[in-house]
Amino acid sequence: MADFDVDAMIKRFHDRAEVVKERPLPPVAGTERQKFIEQAQLDYTDFALVAGSHWSVEDDHLVLRIQLGASD
Repeated sequence: MADFDVDAMIKRFHDRAEVVKERPLPPVAGTERQKFIEQAQLDYTDFALVAGSHWSVEDDHLVLRIQLGASD
């Protein structure tokens, strides 16, 4: 796993978040449209959280630090 590039992985999550944010709505209506919108919001949140993380390696574990509140 020595060739694993954490910065590149985080960049991919950033790119995915942007794609989800810009994704057009498919031609669906009603409850299916709402499900699509809700899933897109969840996908964006997940991808954006990882994209905004800071990382370190601790005891042979990749640790992603994600700030959940406002910094003081």
